[in-house]
Amino acid sequence: MKTLMKIISQLMKFSLAFKNPLKPTKKNFILKGQILELQDYVKYKYALDEADDNGWFPLHVAVVQPIQQILEIVLDASYKTLWEYNTCDGETPLTLAINSGLVENVRTLLEKGVWPDTKNLKGETPLLLAIRKGSYDMVSLLIKHNTSLDLPCIKRWSAMHEAAKQGRKDIIALLLKNGGNVHLRDGFGITPLGVAAEYGHCDVLEYLIHKGGDVFALADDGASVLFEAAGGGNPDCISLLLEYGGSGNVPNRSGHLPIHRAAYEGHYLALKYLIPVTSKNAIQKSGLTPIHSAAEGQNVQCLELLIENDFDVNSLLADHISENYDDGRKTALYFAVSNNDILCTEVLLAAGADPNQDPLNCLLVAVRAGNHEIVRLLLSHGANVNCYFMHVNDTRFPSAIQYALNDEAMLRLLLNNGYQVEMCFDCMHGDIFGNSFVWSEIEEDVLPGWTSCVIKDNPFCEFITVPWMKHLVGRVIRILIDYMDYVPLCDKLKSMLEVQREWPEIRQILDSKPTETSYSLDTCQDAGCMYRAAPGKGIFPRNFRGFSL
Repeated sequence: MKTLMKIISQLMKFSLAFKNPLKPTKKNFILKGQILELQDYVKYKYALDEADDNGWFPLHVAVVQPIQQILEIVLDASYKTLWEYNTCDGETPLTLAINSGLVENVRTLLEKGVWPDTKNLKGETPLLLAIRKGSYDMVSLLIKHNTSLDLPCIKRWSAMHEAAKQGRKDIIALLLKNGGNVHLRDGFGITPLGVAAEYGHCDVLEYLIHKGGDVFALADDGASVLFEAAGGGNPDCISLLLEYGGSGNVPNRSGHLPIHRAAYEGHYLALKYLIPVTSKNAIQKSGLTPIHSAAEGQNVQCLELLIENDFDVNSLLADHISENYDDGRKTALYFAVSNNDILCTEVLLAAGADPNQDPLNCLLVAVRAGNHEIVRLLLSHGANVNCYFMHVNDTRFPSAIQYALNDEAMLRLLLNNGYQVEMCFDCMHGDIFGNSFVWSEIEEDVLPGWTSCVIKDNPFCEFITVPWMKHLVGRVIRILIDYMDYVPLCDKLKSMLEVQREWPEIRQILDSKPTETSYSLDTCQDAGCMYRAAPGKGIFPRNFRGFSL
């Protein structure tokens, strides 16, 4: 036996016959026969109480099909408690009809007495859904049946906000004509004017201003309407707001100005408007420059525009902003490097950005990310290949090499650019000839305003021979010895190398290189170094730089 819902479903299929080449007489006959069958079934009230697995009752099914007679039959026969009943998805019969775009079904429901303000379980009103659907007719019907114009939805988002978001000047005019409020604020304190600005609807923005919208309104986070417009990126909206008195020097609570948001979002034309109306003093007070914002947002065109307008690529983040980052970053270049953004990195370096200003050197970030191109750019513009991590570091040798042990191309890139390879053989274990090493002094390279707290007590031989890295010893040492004339190989490294497959080749190379006894003081001085022999010992080159390949 057919259920009522199956009959309605069949009728929905027949409703598609308007696109079917069946003759009208045949179609009407079939349709008429099904409606008669439906009228017989609704006489039994229990048939209207059946719901499917999705919580849909016959009334829910009836409102999403286009035949008015079917809806009227089912609606009249249903208990009024079902008129507002939610499906499992939280939709009511009225919200289903609106979402289906069936204006006549909406009209039927409202004229039969369905309440126009019943929200779905998402907290959305029928009026908001009608505006989102873009239906002026459904909005008119709801207003005609006394829907509440200012009833807030979830997060206090109103119908007026939705109309501003959709850019529907005609619907906004209809709402205002019937008592709508232009000064409503959503859950974030944003007015419809701010919404229109954010979504770049200049005609709506101007209309709301003429209807009393406050150009100087601030959201709960301190964002101005102009700040919202900068996020939208429409230069016409920015020009309009400036014309009506908007200011580019009003920061939000985090200190960001409209120029920062435009630069971050990559709105080139908006940025052009904001550069001349934003004061240098306001930018300085904010603690960051739009150069930082453009680099963080990976917007190279905005970056170039700012550089053309004489913004300093070496400006540092204020301490209160830098402290919000675990790495303590300071420069715009750091943002570009940490984003693996080759274009922005290249533009900043070409404009004179200093790659050595951050506590965690940009080079270390690029090496760790395995970005060869950015590493080449940084090194060619003076990045310190022998830098140490400024906060915490326990290695005797410069930090960069530890991130390149699995990448021969990266390792050789560092070595070819002056990496102090001799520091990798500077330890206290003694060499293979039985001599004890004397640790060399390391010149501290501390940035102005920074205090070094590094403890450089872990030699390379200890670092590379830990259980989870010892498989790399042979390959890495084989590369390193290419960059040294004299290799003071310690007994710890030798014992580890002897079980590596590279050892025969390394041994052969070591035998061909000068030993410590072949060095004299004159030879060392001729080579340009300043080593001195300890009493009773030979010459031990401690700071002798290897030659690049």
